[in-house]
Amino acid sequence: MPSQGSVPLQGKSPATDGRVSHTITNNSGGGQPVSLANLREVSAIAHRHGVPLFMDACRFAENAWFIKEREPGQADRSIPDIVREMASLCDGMTMSAKKDPMGNMGGWLAVNDDELATQARNLLILTEGFVTYGGLAGRDLEALAQGLKEVVSEDSLRYRVRSTAYLADALDRLGIPCIKPAGGHAVYIDARAMLPHIDPLAYPGQALAVALYVEGGVRSCEIGTAMFGRQLDGSDRPAAMDLVRLAIPRRTYTQSHIDYVVEVRERVLATAADPPGYRITWEPDALRHFMARFAPIG
Repeated sequence: MPSQGSVPLQGKSPATDGRVSHTITNNSGGGQPVSLANLREVSAIAHRHGVPLFMDACRFAENAWFIKEREPGQADRSIPDIVREMASLCDGMTMSAKKDPMGNMGGWLAVNDDELATQARNLLILTEGFVTYGGLAGRDLEALAQGLKEVVSEDSLRYRVRSTAYLADALDRLGIPCIKPAGGHAVYIDARAMLPHIDPLAYPGQALAVALYVEGGVRSCEIGTAMFGRQLDGSDRPAAMDLVRLAIPRRTYTQSHIDYVVEVRERVLATAADPPGYRITWEPDALRHFMARFAPIG
């Protein structure tokens, strides 16, 4: 199971300025999980060099499920037990609680360094509020607490992962190229393979996302050259892949909704030679994929 590339974050450690972040699951690589073996190795390397390891743990429960299902020697372990080992290998974690904890809003930072925790609490008071609420209403905190209990349920995870695979299997039968096996939270279409007439620097992922929305009102997300292609000198180069992510919210869609999504993809596939490439007409200095504006070429 591949891991997302480790990236430096601001901060100080005993040996260097920076930290290592490990993302689970790997969103930019098709929603694939990070194995315990990989996480153990990264932890050992980071700590050997005195560098703290942080886990971007927004989909920790799905990652634990895939470890149980796919990694040798893990099948008999419980999901909470696997989660505890993942956390024990890290010095801290960040969490977007809108994902695995099933919250409406919010998240948190957890660290095993008392001094760093004190600094974070003091900053929190200045920017959000006391640690007992941190900018969230009590009902939202209760929802997160309940979501954390429910998300490690094997029945819930089994249904969640199978629902996503249902969409991936249907697209695969149509001949639409997808990342397989499917991840836990989303299906990723290979836009570069589906729209080979569009050069990667004309953003085939963006072109497919637009086509899906125009054809059937289906909202998706480009994960490719628009997101990762920009270089430090302002130029572009093709990303490793041009994907379109179809993220599936929990407990929201029925099977008929997913079947409709499949029908829209089939209609777009029938006219796959038609979508034009796109160019960027405006972009911010950073994180352009959130705010950039595009126009069709030609």
